[in-house]
Amino acid sequence: MQRTHTDVLIAGAGLAGLTTALSIGERRRVTLLCPSAPPSSTASSLAQGGIAAAVGLGDDPAFHAADTLRAGAGESGRPAVELLCGAAPAAITWLEAHGARFDREGDHWALHREAAHDRARVLHVGGDATGAALTNALYRAVLGASNVEILTDLTAISLIRDAARVSGIIAAASNGRTLELHANDTVLATGGLGQLYLPTTNPAAACGDGLAMALQAGVRLNDLEFVQFHPTALACAADPLPLVTEALRGAGATLIDEQGQPIMQTRHPDGDLAPRDIVARAVWNEVSEGRAVRLDARQLLSADKTLFPQVRALCLTHGIDPARDPIPVVPAAHYHMGGIAVSENGHASLPGLWACGEVACTGVHGANRLASNSLLEAVVFGRRLGETLSLRRRMPRPSAVHPALTRATLPHAEVALHVDDAVWSDLRRLMSMRAGIVRDARGLLAGLTELAALYRRTAPEDILLRGRLCLARALLTAAWRRKRSCGTHLRADEPAQIIPRKFQPLGNTGPGAGNSGAASA
Repeated sequence: MQRTHTDVLIAGAGLAGLTTALSIGERRRVTLLCPSAPPSSTASSLAQGGIAAAVGLGDDPAFHAADTLRAGAGESGRPAVELLCGAAPAAITWLEAHGARFDREGDHWALHREAAHDRARVLHVGGDATGAALTNALYRAVLGASNVEILTDLTAISLIRDAARVSGIIAAASNGRTLELHANDTVLATGGLGQLYLPTTNPAAACGDGLAMALQAGVRLNDLEFVQFHPTALACAADPLPLVTEALRGAGATLIDEQGQPIMQTRHPDGDLAPRDIVARAVWNEVSEGRAVRLDARQLLSADKTLFPQVRALCLTHGIDPARDPIPVVPAAHYHMGGIAVSENGHASLPGLWACGEVACTGVHGANRLASNSLLEAVVFGRRLGETLSLRRRMPRPSAVHPALTRATLPHAEVALHVDDAVWSDLRRLMSMRAGIVRDARGLLAGLTELAALYRRTAPEDILLRGRLCLARALLTAAWRRKRSCGTHLRADEPAQIIPRKFQPLGNTGPGAGNSGAASA
């Protein structure tokens, strides 16, 4: 196995990883693991709607923070929320300084309104191509950074740690090469776990592998049970499902049933702009009963042919003209609020390990992420992490280190990257059924039993798949322990919960446990 050493190692080249790399001073050398170049298949690059910031006339970070806390269903950390929203305007300025060009109306930024925001405060690029534009701008900036080296075609499969600290990553290449990358500081910016579910809007790489590596190394994880389902993924034969941006509803589009009647007006005072968990649940209730739901944007899109070009293009690709016909939608796994527990500066529970972006749990999102706060979190906390790392003293190279996965069990890279398609498909169906939009104790416990059977079907050398199974087990366990419904976590067996007829309580069949959502190895 080849072995090398770097100063700061960053796994992941979405918006969080790129921001961190750019924010580390030139005094430190940075190695960025970018599985494909340019990074066009990250969740960041697929984000349509935009990035939230209180930059409009009459807006204020305090209003943005209030909306974030309200959406988080009481589970957000106020200091982290106030930090995020207070730093948002400066983050927009920083992005523009690195090549981003947000849409404007005259001399001012053009602003969308999205669900659970009390006003328009979402900036965008190209109408609905924000994530790709921001990612491409920062990637170009990273290419010009003299202290950043980019390594492509490498997949992280294990953290390296000794008894005291994390000191790097084991990565595997598609050509069979396995590489030990030792580092003074290791950053995970590997994204979320949406691909554990079917359907999902997340790219193929969002399988939770960074979280699984941290779990196996004994790193503390928080709030794994909080998984957000986007209410409007395009209902089509694709994996992942294309996203139909929430900004459409902010601009006036309406969710309708098969008879053309609005479905949200009687469910929440904010109607189609209610928090995502509420809207996703309403759409799911209809779909689970065999009734189609559509997003009616005809009046909006027929009036102005230049609006939302990405949505138009993806609909036309699937034979739908959204200016003439309502768009068929379904809810799909979209964003994970839980993750590696980190400080406000991105430090994880083990020395030498840091995390940012969706893989991290800063406490900002609580039980339900406010729309368009995810790109913002990646930039704000990525900048803080980079600045923190730039001030750290460079340590001498570690003398005695051992991977969390021992060399005796480390297989050839081609074997390590192998994922049994049948087990993987069964895992995704299991998670959607047992830990989806509606959960109960019996289903969660049944899911744990089914996971154990899948684990027995998986060879020890299938490192990635076994890691995903362990992560799924931790998520199911966290969901079972949290007995009360909260935000995206709806427990159908909670006595006070009002639920549809077909989801009447099944009873709590497990032993008593607390309501903590934390999980660790």
